[in-house]
Amino acid sequence: MKKLKQFPILTSDEEAEHFLENADLTEYDFSQFKPMHFELQPKSERVNMRLPKPLLDAARARAKEEGIPYQRFIRRALEMALAAGDQKKTRKA
Repeated sequence: MKKLKQFPILTSDEEAEHFLENADLTEYDFSQFKPMHFELQPKSERVNMRLPKPLLDAARARAKEEGIPYQRFIRRALEMALAAGDQKKTRKA
């Protein structure tokens, strides 16, 4: 079995474009890649809520493990819960 190459560290969009135009991606190891969630919509509304301290601490700890700000983690959890509810509705229909 052929040893797969590690991805280079690309520091600009131009470097990334050049790499993708010229590289044979079948030669590279994708096993270390993680899904990336891009936040494209502007955040125009605010929410103020009270949470039990243990729940907020758990959210902060999990966000830290994932390397993201805790408010983004909470927003993503809310989005995932809503998407799961949409999938349940689709299955019932």
